[in-house]
This record gives sequence, structure tokens and C-alpha cells, in this order.
Amino acid sequence: MANSDITTPLGGDLPIANRFLFELDGVELGVFKEVSGLDVTVQVDEIREGGQNGYVHRVPGRMTWPNLTFRRGVTNSNALFDWFNKSSGEGFASNDNKLTRSTGAVTVIDPVGNRLRSWEFIDVFPVRWKGPDFSVASTDPLEEELEVTHHGFRAVTQAS
Repeated sequence: MANSDITTPLGGDLPIANRFLFELDGVELGVFKEVSGLDVTVQVDEIREGGQNGYVHRVPGRMTWPNLTFRRGVTNSNALFDWFNKSSGEGFASNDNKLTRSTGAVTVIDPVGNRLRSWEFIDVFPVRWKGPDFSVASTDPLEEELEVTHHGFRAVTQAS
């Protein structure tokens, strides 16, 4: 890989983060206006060595991954809510209380529809769905929100 490839922004210019595709096991569930929670933290464990008073050894510990939250305007698709119901409540019970974990992916899409970069989430399943708030005084668009948990992610740069 050439050194310039490391510093070149995706798509040549700094990408604008305003279109995100969510896929579940390779099936597109929709485009979202907001995705949050793409984060990882490494805990630091300290090991105190007898006779070494100048410092404490610090080593990497567990990695923690917060839940992801997806927001979008309400669509005529029930895919998110159906997946949520299949993974919880009576849907979960009817599957003998066995959870089917999936591979999810969030992909950044440029203005002409090219895929720039993806993050694949391991063992993803939904933990919260929120529908729109209703008010006769509101002029806000109707939105839905999905929160998922996972066991980590890996970044995938799309081939150009």
C-alpha cells in the first residue's frame, strides 16, 4: 500500500456523513439519517510488581462496545420492528428461547450511491425499538429508532 493511500480521505475529499445503509446478514434493512455508538474502549489493567516502586505495569484489558442507535424517518417497511419482535418476547419464546445472532453492517454511502466504508458488527441483535412521538402541535417528522447490541466490529474499506 502506498503511503498516500494511508492519508487520502475516502472518495478523495473528506466524506460527508449523511447517508448510512444498515444491512443484516447481507440484506438491506434501510438507509438511516443518524447512527451513533460506533465506539470501542479498552480497559487498562494495572499490575503492581513487588520491588518496582517507580511505576505500575499497565496492560490492555477487556474491550467494551456500546450499543448502536439507528434513527430514520418512518417508512412503510416493518423490517426493523419485525426483526425486533423475532428476537424478543413471543418471537423469542416460539424459537425455544434461542437467540439467532446476526452479522450487521453500517455502510457510508456517497452522494452518487457509491459505498465508501463499512463497519461489520459481530453477533448483533436488537434490544430497543422506539416509534414516533405524536402531538397535534408538532411539525416534526415521524421517526423511528432502533438500538442494537453486539460483540464488536471490524472496519472494511470498499474496493474502488
